[in-house]
Amino acid sequence: MAHLLVVDDEASARGTLALLLRKRGHHVAEADGLAMASKRLGEDVFDLVITDLKMPDGDGLDVLRAVKAHVAGTEVIVLTAYAGWRTAKEAIRLGALDYLEKGDEPDELHHRIDKALAERALRRENENLREQLRVRYGLAGLIALSPAMHDVLDLVERVAPTGATVLIQGESGTGKEVIAKAIHHASRRAERPFVAVNCGAVPETLLESELFGFTRGAFTGAVASKLGLFEEADGGTLFLDEIAEMPAALQVKLLRTLQSGEIRRLGATQSTTTDVRVIAATNRDVAALIGEGSFREDLFYRLNVIQVVLPPLRERREDIPALAEHFVTRSAARLGRDVRLMPETVERLLRYPWPGNVRELENAIERAVILTRGDGVTPADLPPHVAAALPLGPSPGLPRQTTLAETERSHILQTLERFGGNHSAAAEALAIGRTTLWRKLKEYGIDR
Repeated sequence: MAHLLVVDDEASARGTLALLLRKRGHHVAEADGLAMASKRLGEDVFDLVITDLKMPDGDGLDVLRAVKAHVAGTEVIVLTAYAGWRTAKEAIRLGALDYLEKGDEPDELHHRIDKALAERALRRENENLREQLRVRYGLAGLIALSPAMHDVLDLVERVAPTGATVLIQGESGTGKEVIAKAIHHASRRAERPFVAVNCGAVPETLLESELFGFTRGAFTGAVASKLGLFEEADGGTLFLDEIAEMPAALQVKLLRTLQSGEIRRLGATQSTTTDVRVIAATNRDVAALIGEGSFREDLFYRLNVIQVVLPPLRERREDIPALAEHFVTRSAARLGRDVRLMPETVERLLRYPWPGNVRELENAIERAVILTRGDGVTPADLPPHVAAALPLGPSPGLPRQTTLAETERSHILQTLERFGGNHSAAAEALAIGRTTLWRKLKEYGIDR
């Protein structure tokens, strides 16, 4: 059932159409002109507006403008007894989904209405899926309680919409690809591909063809042409992980592509223009590599338009309890278990320096969830070297007396604020169900 608004100054025509639509199961409101339609639009949200073109106090195009000013996603069908291509063209330009004559068969009108509602439902489904992606991969899904990570996310939020080339630097396991995906999904390219390649994992002889593609017969074994990753990512983002491992000869070709926006497949005689945002990442000291002559300085400056430096986990210890809770929830859900972190386990996690950073923490938690025999993850379930770690001393912003419950409460509050109090979106970002979120809000006395 859909919520429809019928706008027509002729009471009999309006009433007849409204009656037919109600018989088809729709909820229908009526308006006798532009003024009444504007009032209805201010009071309610409609899936579809069906409006006559000619009315005493305005026309259907004025109604269309009013609809788009209130809720851009509401569809509009314009009906008229005065057919005219110019008016139809203007209606479509202003955002009308359809335009048809009043004399058309009722079945045709119902067909157009069904089509309009189906398109709106599909668009809303796509919007929901995009929102889930934004929550999962975008800024909203990132855990950041520490000042260091707040600074990173603030920079990422400002950079994402610009389209600027970004260089992400940080130790292995700090989440460079996670940040690259967050930039992509918070950008205007979010609906286009995100393509990633590890420059250190592809043999030097294959990396060029992987990036730029090749034509048939370009080399022995090239029996058919193949798109490169630049072409696959056209309109989207190409993430070049471990960029410092790229061979010197290929660095020259990459620099040329970044400067011109053009690529040339191996074996091709013509270049092809691509529209790709490049995000690169490395865990190495690029300045030292430039000094050694193994990385081109001009390429570095081209990549380093915006530099994002990810702190190691040992420098953002405030995030460890929330990250651990997130990984426990995710691993438990995947394994079909209901387990939680014990306070003494969190204390052990805070002692360990985490040389493998967030990736090591995630692996340790997954292991613990698998091995625990009860409903609580204990220190005995952790890898032995983690469980046996000596205290590192208090970290800024996380006094020794801070409990797991206090940290969890703080993280829930922060997430709710990020989503303007929307429980569904907050639960998705926290990787828990709405019922679990409601229980935790009640447990922590949060009235949101």
